[in-house]
Amino acid sequence: MSVNNTFLRILVSAITIPLIIFISYSGGVLFFVFVMFISLLSYYEFTTFIKKIDISANFWVGFGGALFVLLNNKYHYLDTYTFVLLLILVLFFFELFRKQGATIANIGSTLIGVFYIGFFASTIIGIREIYPHIGNLYERGGYIIISIFVTIWVCDSAAFFGGTALGKHKLFPRVSPKKSWEGAVFGFLFAIGTMALAKVIVLAFLSWTTIIVIGFIIGVFGQIGDLIESLLKRSANVKDSSHLIPGHGGIFDRFDSLLFSAPIILLYLTYFSK
Repeated sequence: MSVNNTFLRILVSAITIPLIIFISYSGGVLFFVFVMFISLLSYYEFTTFIKKIDISANFWVGFGGALFVLLNNKYHYLDTYTFVLLLILVLFFFELFRKQGATIANIGSTLIGVFYIGFFASTIIGIREIYPHIGNLYERGGYIIISIFVTIWVCDSAAFFGGTALGKHKLFPRVSPKKSWEGAVFGFLFAIGTMALAKVIVLAFLSWTTIIVIGFIIGVFGQIGDLIESLLKRSANVKDSSHLIPGHGGIFDRFDSLLFSAPIILLYLTYFSK
């Protein structure tokens, strides 16, 4: 990594991290717009880089579908079954009139974009809104989201530096040649440790079991999410999802771990956390 690239990464992080923390704490419309920004730009990047291998997702149907998923999460226009049925019907209809790419790949990629990016992103809002607007309860969702963000950042950094210093055994060389098992273990341990520290500082209202489980989910499934996004990019022969963020790649690159771990965290908080 060049000196200029390192400087850009640090500068962008110094600007965006406080902003993300502020938005996460505020919640409400501001946080909804932030997640919408993540979802729709990630979808745009995904549909753009798969064009390199002649896959042409139906951009507007998928874009509208991902946006509707987020709005439906907030306003509950349709049940999931009805939405999925309508989405598939619309996709098949519009594909009749399209000439780009292969039909099966086009439809499949559009659905991946809507469900993997749109639905998964909606669970980020679900976590933030898990506590109602009653007294100081609503702030708790903000503390949880902030802790998740910080844990992911620490996990990624620990995996990178631990892998750079000690990495000898390749994790998934076919997907990401530079990642190692040693780095993954570092990331996992630091994810658990960061959530434990968050428990002491801002998450006293959560049980230790919940804290450890969230750390485990981020340490394992967050890193898997990063590998899955790398797999998608590698299949399209691209290094970054885009060059939107100087020194960091694209939005999809920056939030892949969050997108994959958020649904599992929400399921746990909703059905198993005490």
